[in-house]
Amino acid sequence: MKLKQALLAGVVLLLSISANAEILLEDNSKIVGKWNLYAEAAQLHKEKVELFSIWDFTNQGVIKTESEDRFGRTKTLKIDLKYAVEDGVIKKQKSPGRAKLETCKVITLDDKEMVLKCPFLYLFFKR
Repeated sequence: MKLKQALLAGVVLLLSISANAEILLEDNSKIVGKWNLYAEAAQLHKEKVELFSIWDFTNQGVIKTESEDRFGRTKTLKIDLKYAVEDGVIKKQKSPGRAKLETCKVITLDDKEMVLKCPFLYLFFKR
């Protein structure tokens, strides 16, 4: 009985690890272009907060962002952030004008969708 429980626990552990496996990028070719950032969440399968933002990943290592306040209090905010693909992850500027970078891992990526896991948030994108 204990052996069955131990095996079951091992299988559950393996499945949970592979469920959040990250995709290692070789370069920026798969992410270059415009992406609609439509939501963010503290955890992958938790409630998402709706966002209205466009991120344009350029070949020159710049993310051109355009964001709208979801409550309509401000006009469109445009910010350029530097980024690079290193060691299979995206390292992007945390704030404009600052040298500090944050690491975002790619959790899912295909032609139409991308999910990034940044230090405190999951970011959900569509093309």
